[in-house]
Amino acid sequence: MTVTPEFQEAVTAALGADVLGSTVEHGQLIVTVPAERIVPVLVRLRDDPQFLFEQLIDVCGVDYPDRTQRFEVVYALLSVSLNKRLRVKVATDEDTPVPSAVPVYPSANWFERETWDMYGIFFSEHPDLRRILTDYGFDGHPMRKDFPLTGYVELRYDPDQRRVVYEPVKLTQDFRTFDFTSPWEAITDIQLPGDEKATKPPYWEKPV
Repeated sequence: MTVTPEFQEAVTAALGADVLGSTVEHGQLIVTVPAERIVPVLVRLRDDPQFLFEQLIDVCGVDYPDRTQRFEVVYALLSVSLNKRLRVKVATDEDTPVPSAVPVYPSANWFERETWDMYGIFFSEHPDLRRILTDYGFDGHPMRKDFPLTGYVELRYDPDQRRVVYEPVKLTQDFRTFDFTSPWEAITDIQLPGDEKATKPPYWEKPV
């Protein structure tokens, strides 16, 4: 779907001072607003007759560790009535909560729980903010860029205790970067039996 300049101007004009920036990427309009203003912005986009974004399709997080506000929360909106899509972004850090969108879109409940679980982004006034994909005893938030690939703990079933137990991750060897190059591509200075055939011209080409 192509974003028209008129639609972009209408959105930015309706949101006014709440718009920190707007851009069009991959055929979708993306509007950045302050985190503390996300609820009134979503209400305006939902109720304004010229937009009618009735559905919240997704809420997800993005991690930029080098930024002061390392996290972005992205809201994907859909207007079934007008066949339009819009993404709204806010930025926050590890300590500042983002107001929950559940009062505006009930579907934000599980989306925000997943964002909290994976990134540790806190949503204030959320009715039930707890983990949704990882276990209750899970340590850390696995989608953060600084989360180790091995995790912090591992779990196994202990036959003696007859229950699942958590233990610190123990590596049997130092972490290494493996070279997955094909052995046929890696061999460049050794001639294998049969390689000489590759240098002969086809039978239909007679040497001069």
